[in-house]
Amino acid sequence: MDHRPSVPPLPAGLAGSAPTPERVPLPPGRLGFDQVAAALVADGLVAEHDQDRIRFSAHGARNASEVHPLVLLANLKLAATGGGELGLERLTEWLAERTGTRYLRIDPTRVDVPAVTALVSHAYARRHRFLPLAANAERVLVATSEPLAHEWLRDLQHLTRRQIELATVNPLDLHRYTMEFFGVTHSVRGARGDARSDTNGTLPSFEQLVELGRAGDVNADDHHIVHIVDWLLQYAYEQRASDIHLEPRRDMGRMRFRIDGVLHKVFEVPPAVMTAVVSRIKVLGRMDLAERRRPQDGRIKTRSPGGREVEMRLSTMPTAFGEKCVMRIFDPDAAFKSIDQLGFSPEEAAGWTALVERPHGIVLVTGPTGSGKTTTLYSTLKRLATPDVNVCTVEDPIEMIAPEFNQMQVQTNIDLDFAAGVRTLLRQDPDIIMIGEIRDLETAQMAVQASLTGHLVLSTLHTNDAPSAITRLLDLGVPHYLIASTVNGILAQRLVRTLCPHCKVPKPLTDAQWAALADANEALPESPTPYAPAGCIDCRRTGYLGRVGLYELLPLGSRLRGLIRADMDLAGFSRAARAEGLRTLRRAGLEKVAAGLTTIEEVLSVLPPPDEPRALPDS
Repeated sequence: MDHRPSVPPLPAGLAGSAPTPERVPLPPGRLGFDQVAAALVADGLVAEHDQDRIRFSAHGARNASEVHPLVLLANLKLAATGGGELGLERLTEWLAERTGTRYLRIDPTRVDVPAVTALVSHAYARRHRFLPLAANAERVLVATSEPLAHEWLRDLQHLTRRQIELATVNPLDLHRYTMEFFGVTHSVRGARGDARSDTNGTLPSFEQLVELGRAGDVNADDHHIVHIVDWLLQYAYEQRASDIHLEPRRDMGRMRFRIDGVLHKVFEVPPAVMTAVVSRIKVLGRMDLAERRRPQDGRIKTRSPGGREVEMRLSTMPTAFGEKCVMRIFDPDAAFKSIDQLGFSPEEAAGWTALVERPHGIVLVTGPTGSGKTTTLYSTLKRLATPDVNVCTVEDPIEMIAPEFNQMQVQTNIDLDFAAGVRTLLRQDPDIIMIGEIRDLETAQMAVQASLTGHLVLSTLHTNDAPSAITRLLDLGVPHYLIASTVNGILAQRLVRTLCPHCKVPKPLTDAQWAALADANEALPESPTPYAPAGCIDCRRTGYLGRVGLYELLPLGSRLRGLIRADMDLAGFSRAARAEGLRTLRRAGLEKVAAGLTTIEEVLSVLPPPDEPRALPDS
């Protein structure tokens, strides 16, 4: 789905508060510090004891003509009479109301950058402090930090032959996005020009895929390409993207971000530029630049704009029109969270802590790909890895480099698989072993052996719920008596999007809707307060902001261990687990809905139907 804005109506993700009638109008033209400060005082937005401070600052700011008055005022950190601080965004909203224009916050993921930057030149937009954000056949939405300076308005209306709709935006955001949008567009155009001069129109295509080499590319070290890649990575960090997808197509390659589990298209570039961008990323990831016929994996370690070290796992694959590249971003702040931050309830946190603090045995985390298993394991290991403990892992691939662990990567080309890795780790005097995934009988047997010899083993399986992990191990060929004696507990989990706290609205659910989520044997939570998504600037009009985990924790007590047999009845085992107090994924989802954290649609979208087979295929 294309999320780009259109006008009219005002683009989703670009909309702000509606204008209200003017009170005392500001003089036309460029805003001056004296006039803005006087209007703030006249409107009673600042306290009386701050007026002298404003006047003193106004006297010192008269020569700072290049700095926007709102920026100067925001730097004073004035206290608003209604409470809170007069920050730049609040001052911008006040200015929009004062000038009778629409207040707007720019969401860069909703802007068709090549289209809007083609309307005017960079120099003209910078000189007059405006930036086109969206356009259709009748209207152009233009963001400005000078809503009363209209000397450019008639020229732009004549140039575009369309009606101009003004919106007031944060002056720092305006300056930043003007530089970024025109800068990346300039780099794409420059790279495309290099491609035309260097390749004579030769672009990767399905017919040429087998013979792809270095010919026909823009240089990966070209300064335009370097700028595009740097902008792309910074852009992804700021938008909280977990994955970056670079997808070549016949006419225009697509760049998409996965944010809160949903893909958003953010930019399009010509095929030759896309090829060069992928090549640049392969260079950074120390991958074979000349090899384009086989999939490759790599890693990049860099710093985010905030200074944090961020790791990215790279994966390329050949497609009909060139190499597709996916970069998975591992932010340490997201990968290493406390148990509470992961979304565990107090009871679940206490049960999980009790399981992983046992000296030996197997603890399994189950769920489909993308359900947060790796984050749960890393956060748990981070907590367990004290200076007096030896924590060793064998992974495929290593997701995050952690200095507290001894991490080993599976390398099938030299016969270093999970089973061989665990066999090696057992000779490394470990206390805790983490196995990335139990995929086959040999790996399962090594995990059992490790637990029987006094080690704590953490690993993952692909099943739909916790009880199904037992039948999965049986299917692999592990004897039932070894499962009963080694497995301490199983955690099944899912991730659901959480409602945006800024815009969610109460919405009672019908009995039928509750029944769709609730299990027959479980009562509804007391005093439920369900909410529905509304959409605002902070959540990009989606109604959701961030994700939280749903957990199903199954500790194996003596009664449940006695039910594990070679011909075990899964349905009967599940009923017994519930009788022992198992809180199912559906119950966890129902409680999150009742608490107003998410919606019933989100929960149902990640849970399998009751009649769906329990086991998932290996990924």
